[in-house]
Amino acid sequence: MIFNYFKIAWRNMMRKKVFSFINIFGLAAGLACCMLISIYLLFEWSYDSYQKDVKDMYQVETEFTMSGKQFTLAGTPAPLAAAVKRDFPEVTESTRLMQLALFEDKTLLQYTAPGAAPISFYEDKGFLADSNFFRFFNYPFIEGDPATALQPPATIVISEEIAHKLFGNSPALNKVIDISSGTNGDNKFTITGVFRPLDAPSHIDARFFMSFKGGDMERMMKRQENDYTTNNMFNAYLRLRPGANPAAVETKFPAFLDKYAGKDMKAMGFQKRQFLVPVRDIHLRGDVPGNITPPASKKALYILASIAVFTLLIACINFMNLATAQSAKRSSEVGIRKVLGAVKGALIGQFLGESILMSVLAFLLAWAFTVLLLPAFSMITGRHLSFALPAHLSLLTGFLGLAIVAGLLAGLYPAFYLSSFQPAKVLKGKFSNSLAAISLRKGLVVFQFIISVTLIVATVVINNQMEYLRNQDLGFDQASQVVIPLRGSTAKNLATAFENEFQRIGQVISSGAGAYYPGLTNPSDNLLYRDGRNAQEAQRTRMNYVDYNYMATLGIKAVAGRTFSKEFPGDTTGDRIILNESAAMALGYASPAEAVGKKVNSDFQGQTTKSEVVGVVKDFHFEDLHKTVTPYAFRLSGGGSYLVVHTRPGAPGPLLASLEAAWHKLDPNEPFEYSFLDEDFQKNYAAEERESALVRYFTVMAILISCLGLFGLASFSAEQRVREIGIRKVLGASIGGIVLLLSKDFLKLVGIAMLIASPLAYWIMYKWLQDFAYKVPLTVPLFLLAGFSALLIALLTVGYQAIRAAMSNPIENLRTE
Repeated sequence: MIFNYFKIAWRNMMRKKVFSFINIFGLAAGLACCMLISIYLLFEWSYDSYQKDVKDMYQVETEFTMSGKQFTLAGTPAPLAAAVKRDFPEVTESTRLMQLALFEDKTLLQYTAPGAAPISFYEDKGFLADSNFFRFFNYPFIEGDPATALQPPATIVISEEIAHKLFGNSPALNKVIDISSGTNGDNKFTITGVFRPLDAPSHIDARFFMSFKGGDMERMMKRQENDYTTNNMFNAYLRLRPGANPAAVETKFPAFLDKYAGKDMKAMGFQKRQFLVPVRDIHLRGDVPGNITPPASKKALYILASIAVFTLLIACINFMNLATAQSAKRSSEVGIRKVLGAVKGALIGQFLGESILMSVLAFLLAWAFTVLLLPAFSMITGRHLSFALPAHLSLLTGFLGLAIVAGLLAGLYPAFYLSSFQPAKVLKGKFSNSLAAISLRKGLVVFQFIISVTLIVATVVINNQMEYLRNQDLGFDQASQVVIPLRGSTAKNLATAFENEFQRIGQVISSGAGAYYPGLTNPSDNLLYRDGRNAQEAQRTRMNYVDYNYMATLGIKAVAGRTFSKEFPGDTTGDRIILNESAAMALGYASPAEAVGKKVNSDFQGQTTKSEVVGVVKDFHFEDLHKTVTPYAFRLSGGGSYLVVHTRPGAPGPLLASLEAAWHKLDPNEPFEYSFLDEDFQKNYAAEERESALVRYFTVMAILISCLGLFGLASFSAEQRVREIGIRKVLGASIGGIVLLLSKDFLKLVGIAMLIASPLAYWIMYKWLQDFAYKVPLTVPLFLLAGFSALLIALLTVGYQAIRAAMSNPIENLRTE
């Protein structure tokens, strides 16, 4: 009997190939979209889940309060981790990590084998770590012992890829390499371990780990071994005893801070609060600066999850709509089968079986789509995603269940409604389509296009915002700026010589050196307050250390006073400072001009430093446009970690070759590397660019699925009214009139959807834009454009069927009457 059901179901599908294709393909597309997004969401929510005892692992974060303002950092002072373990019995282990990227984006690694030319290259994603780091976090070692790898001073653990770049297939263990770092100085480090990158996602995306011992950072930490107040740049991790309450541990921090830092904090005019964050939650805390790796945005994940759910809903709605619409045409079949003795249960089984068969076929097709599209989807998301059994068996089983449920829901109406027909009435032609079924179909079409219009609005707003971010005036010259990192002490000492050599290149306008450049994270700050005020009123001011040419190279203009100049020898004394407009305002000056010539103070470790303001520059965006411009200042320095070279527009190839030749003329042993400032700045929006691409692609898919359903319903409607169309044509109706007749009902539904979707889309995109300090406005024309697009798409979809029906031969349609 069951085999017979499926045989009849297959014949019905083959007889109605177009409707079967729309049903199966539409549901498959929706399932595939949902599967892809689900794989991505599972990946994002599974960070660090592989770590042993991860439920007891926490990161200590810091909330600062100064001058009535609050901000949070993921860092802590150097001695805090060890002191917490010593003072808190609930803590069984603590370790620290410091990212080199706080002060530089690249580290120079060099190895010279006996009798061979040196191998040197830059690496990113480097860290300084405590000796017990690999007993706290799990990493698969292929060389060395993780328990002891970082215990000796001046040791380093590298990734398998770096080992291959340095030594090929030879062992890396116990080899000595030179490491030049702006953070840790120039030192020789011994390789004591090689690890293989993890397959599972981790918030610590590392390529190498160096011991704290054996470099400049160790010496700085020894000088500040009792400083629990400043230099909050160390990520501290704790492991609590099983069953320990993290909230109870947090209640001990106020007394702890008062004991170790209370006096210093009061003198410096700020307060701190320490709190714990589960390691598994770190990746999703997008609002905390100083996290080990760029975190995900929960808001973006919720948007993607919503898109997945709604895309699947659209597909299921199509499936149910077409199933119920087609059921009306099978009333005669039901009547004949009941006359021949078919019982109600058999008819119910038949209709449900047909619907489930199509949904299972859709699921199998969706599985194939997911496997084929996953590599491209991985590239868009920037994640290494996989979909394989048995790891994703539960996910696959869940979607199979979803497909079957969709099939059951789609088959319930025809199964119970048609099986209840009285055969005598049906065979006499007295059957009419149910008003409830028609109303349901219309409601579902409206719901589909509410989702489609909302997604169109989201796509337009996100694209407009990204375009705005790309084209906004940042207050400095970002075009034609080449950034060259200076890592080794040799390169740093040659900064002025490089500038002089580059100036001989005709395409170079100017060049300047600085510790940081716009768009790069700047952790250096001072707490400044003006003369006549005290440290309680200090303002956190980001600090950059630059040479004479830096501001001119970037086109940063003074609005009052001057910039640093060789004409003023006193600038080299170190007690001169240049503020931006925001800093002058925050310090209480009525205008930039008033600040010039005044003294500002900074307290650090019991010492007060006085600096004379020699100039105030126009505000510029040293951070991306997620944030407003805050106080910023410059001090004069002999060099920096980066050279910025302003060039004339033109082909970059010859210019870069000339820069490289000039570099190697002065420094033949270090590699020449470069980037473009405008591209570096745009990297701050990489997450939003991915969101934009994902929303755009899935919007297209949602609209396609909606249009498939609309196309099927329009075809069904035209088929139902074929005799009416024939009569109207015989009586003189025009093709345009018939097209309007068949299209207007569907266009009305889309119009209703547009009215409902507009306020919903406004609210969603208003929330999304709150992540940006500078954003595009949500205007009425934007929503009109989205609504018009939806109407046009619907008109094109319905219009094809309407024109086809209107141009049919009325004689063919009426010959059976």
